[in-house]
Amino acid sequence: MTTPQDLLIVTLNIPSSHDLGQGDLSLALAGAEVLDLVAAGALTLEGDRLVPGAERATGDRLLDEAEAALVRQQPYETIEEWLWRRGRGLAEAYVAALEAETPTADAGRRHWLRRRSEPAPAAIDSPSRHHANERWADQEPVLVGLANSLGIGERSGNGANDTGATDDAASDDVTTDPAGTVEADELATDTAFTGGGDGPVVTVLAALGDALTELEAVRQRRRIEEDAFDNVWRAP
Repeated sequence: MTTPQDLLIVTLNIPSSHDLGQGDLSLALAGAEVLDLVAAGALTLEGDRLVPGAERATGDRLLDEAEAALVRQQPYETIEEWLWRRGRGLAEAYVAALEAETPTADAGRRHWLRRRSEPAPAAIDSPSRHHANERWADQEPVLVGLANSLGIGERSGNGANDTGATDDAASDDVTTDPAGTVEADELATDTAFTGGGDGPVVTVLAALGDALTELEAVRQRRRIEEDAFDNVWRAP
């Protein structure tokens, strides 16, 4: 079980505080891969650059693919460059892997982002589901930090956790903590990631936040352009 897989399961079962697209999730999954590779000793960070270590098998196919995709020549890739490159179509790849573990009769399930109110593959009993549930119930800082970046598990304006609005099926799958969010100092001191400065977790989450902001800006520009084009055709 990996952090990207756990993040996917949480995402499938807890609503976000805003519309969540596959692009957002793909970027977050790529960030989760970086953190797992750091924890595995396959990667270190020098500032915001990804410095590969000796090649090693992680035991997970997608994570091994991520390690094989690392740029091994200087200057090494920045985290944000990695998020955009590795993230392309990554949500589909992780959903497919989850479906392979817990197959369903619904051939269209891969369009889960449009149908997240329906039972998801993560709702089927599996070791992956139990692992993700345990990490979420424990409010494990890395997983919760990544989920928060997608608007999952954040506090709402009245101080209540947004996950309180989950439907019964989702609530059965993932248990949330009323505290909701994880503060930066908790992420920086997580025992899985040591080193100087704020540590890899905070660095990766900052780059992820920038990439998500850029993605939303692109969407807004496209909406403005489409509206302007429609207005031209509607004009008398």
